[in-house]
Amino acid sequence: MTDLDPTDPLVIDVRTLQRRPGFMITVTRSAPAPTGLGVAMARVPEGSPIELDVRLESVLEGVLVTGTADLEINAECSRCLEPVGWHEEVDFTELFRYPSTDARGAVLEEADESEDPLPELQNDLIDLEPVLRDAVVIDLPLAPLCSEECLGLCPECGFRLEEDPQHEHEKSDPRWAALADLLESDDHQA
Repeated sequence: MTDLDPTDPLVIDVRTLQRRPGFMITVTRSAPAPTGLGVAMARVPEGSPIELDVRLESVLEGVLVTGTADLEINAECSRCLEPVGWHEEVDFTELFRYPSTDARGAVLEEADESEDPLPELQNDLIDLEPVLRDAVVIDLPLAPLCSEECLGLCPECGFRLEEDPQHEHEKSDPRWAALADLLESDDHQA
């Protein structure tokens, strides 16, 4: 487990809530987007502002974090590959459990055997980056579109069909290409 940086804008200090069920605080802040936040065709630009509105509630097991993140998405249309951008509001919820302690309050090092262990508070700090990453990646479209009516690209030449929906090619069967070359050579000889 690595130590968290308390000055990181995605890290929240919850000392005032520590093991006091029923207490709650809210945090509103802006944080720069971390690297690699997104999927193949849609992503949050690195360093762009993420507006966070977070509610932290102390419960018996730990600290329940609920909130929203307002962020900018840059993508490319999966049909025509044109750039697309929009703002998205993503909701997230996560329970950060208290570390296990003995009767004296000393933290125990125990391995969590469950398949999907809950994140744990580290020195009274909560790291929102993994929670935010999970929420954003699940919310992003795998195949974004510039519009539902997007016609995409011509499969033969890559021409953007939005510019001319009636775009046509001279279609010839490649198996006849040798015969077409013979016709052209006969035209040149005559």
